[in-house]
Formats: sequence, structure tokens, C-alpha cells
Amino acid sequence: MEQGVFTADGCSVEVYRLLPPAGEAGIVHAAVPDGASILELGSGAGRVTHALLDLGHPVVAVDDSPEMLAHVRTATVCSKIEDLRLDRDFDAVVLGSHLVNTALDADRAAFLSTAREHVAPGGRVLVEWHPPDWFDTVRDGQGGRLGEVDVRLGDLVRDGDLLSAVVRYSSGGRWWNQAFTCRRLEPPGLDAALAAAGLVIERWCTDDRTWFSAVPA
Repeated sequence: MEQGVFTADGCSVEVYRLLPPAGEAGIVHAAVPDGASILELGSGAGRVTHALLDLGHPVVAVDDSPEMLAHVRTATVCSKIEDLRLDRDFDAVVLGSHLVNTALDADRAAFLSTAREHVAPGGRVLVEWHPPDWFDTVRDGQGGRLGEVDVRLGDLVRDGDLLSAVVRYSSGGRWWNQAFTCRRLEPPGLDAALAAAGLVIERWCTDDRTWFSAVPA
């Protein structure tokens, strides 16, 4: 594996600096008013953050890696999502990167609770997730190119509702691996997790239903 700085969960800071946005900011921008204030949970090195700034949104970026946040060009907070307690709320809270599909139910509950706690009255939470059919169709070798980085999935293992795999990144003769495990959520389970946090789905933001907005119940 290529050497460099890695976060506690195995993310390469260098890879996340190389990866370009993939349309996420546009999805968020279309779902909120112009100039809406945004809290981005799990911002990494600012791949989506900077695109949101370019679209005119004031953003506070949250990540538990100071090495990632060192590359973010806006206000930042170094914190685990579940521990975040800011004395303010935001027009929109973004929970991207399929974090809602975390393997542990307790982590999912904590992430959604943090999002709910920081969304303003009349605001919304924008969530990216893996729909159930993704778990049925994803295969070894699946992926593509993002900017100068080739991204491929490998070593897929299915165990009930859990799917484990390794993301293989390569660029310019360098390569990195990142292992992950995610949990399949059926719509009733997703609705229940949102309800427990005081949220309810407002609408789907993309045709493939990989992004949705949720509002306080």
C-alpha cells in the first residue's frame, strides 16, 4: 500500500485530496435555498465542501481528522459526528458518503441525532445512502474513474444485511486500499431510524434515489 497519512478509519488523506466532487454539491444546492447555511458532517479534505462554497453557501465542515481538515478552506470543527455539540443550527445539514449505512445501529442513530439537533426550524437534512438494490447489483471490479483516480471495489463479502469490501484507489502509479463494511437498510428500517431521530423523509433528490431530504417530524 502507498505510504502517507491515513485517518483512524483507514482513509488516505492524499487520495481524498485527489478525488474531485461527483455532483454532490449540485444535488444539495438544488434542495436548499440560495445562500443556505450548511453543516457538512464528515467533510474529509473538502471535496464537496469547496464545491458548496463555490455555489455561494457558507459551510461549516466537520471531521474527526485534523489532517483532513487542514486542507479545508472554510470554518472547520474537529469532532466525531456523534460527539458534535454546536450552539447553533443550520439551514441544511449534509450527511453524505453513505454514512447512514454504517454497520452499527448505534452509530446510525447517533449520526441522525446529531443532524437533527443542528438543523434549523424549516431546514432539512440531506442524506446520501446505498438503496437496497445497490446491495443486490454491486460486484467485484465495479467502479470507474474520478478525475485522475481510478476507483474499484474488490473482495466483496455478503453476510446477511452486511456487505464488506475493499475500495482500491490508484493514480499515477500509486495505489491505496480502504476496507469498509456497510449495512443494507430496507425502507421501513430507514424510516424507523429517521423517526427515532425526529426526522421524516421529505422527498427523493435524485432519480436513482441515492439522495433524499429529511425534515423534522
